[in-house]
Amino acid sequence: MQDAKHKALVVIPARYGSTRLPAKVLLKDSGKYLMQHTYEQILKCKLVGRIIIATDDMRVFKAAREFGANARMTSKHHTCGTERIAEVARHLPYQYVINVQADEPQIDPKSVDKVIAILQRNKNVDIATLASPLSKKDIPDPNKVKVMLDKNNIAVCFKRLISNSELIIRCRGLCGVHNSKLYRHIGIYGYRKQALLRFVKLPQTESEKELRLEQLRAMENGLKIKVAVIKKAFYGIDTPQDYQTFIRQIKRRV
Repeated sequence: MQDAKHKALVVIPARYGSTRLPAKVLLKDSGKYLMQHTYEQILKCKLVGRIIIATDDMRVFKAAREFGANARMTSKHHTCGTERIAEVARHLPYQYVINVQADEPQIDPKSVDKVIAILQRNKNVDIATLASPLSKKDIPDPNKVKVMLDKNNIAVCFKRLISNSELIIRCRGLCGVHNSKLYRHIGIYGYRKQALLRFVKLPQTESEKELRLEQLRAMENGLKIKVAVIKKAFYGIDTPQDYQTFIRQIKRRV
């Protein structure tokens, strides 16, 4: 119970289906399931008290149990991973709940701890997440979500594309005129449990539907999101090419 009060519950939603890379969480070219790599990275976190893999597919459930993970079967009717983690967290005593995607095998444990630390240290914050410096390649890419922060690292807005005026602000920041507050968002979320349970009851907003960004629903309903800025983004596995790159990196380490 001490862990439940001071540490966090990490829930890893793991779907079998994937449009660009079918059954990716069960890929095993490295000798371990893709989701197993993610799970083992989270085991290194200092502020995590419990890890649960949440799925609606028995194949994923059995694979998770095979490598010793705590796994839960959840409803097949959830529309997003956030609803899946809420189902798992609802009846557990943890006050901090972290959503880590199963396809993040290179996730940095220290960065996960930073997300948890935000919630521990800021009682007025509902949701915590991460961002990293925005590169030139990120700017025109709508798949690289941008986040603007205020002076206290509270999220002001999330966008897929940014305007010329926002680019000028960023360039001035890089030139030292003033600090730029425009970053690349990294999609890991930490919730206070009560904020998570409130969030999944809220209807989707129009901007969320348009941009496919759940965090806009949270902001538009008054939930405060604070961001920890890290030096370098870590990347999820979305395509066969991503996975092969990851496998090559694994082989180089051996």
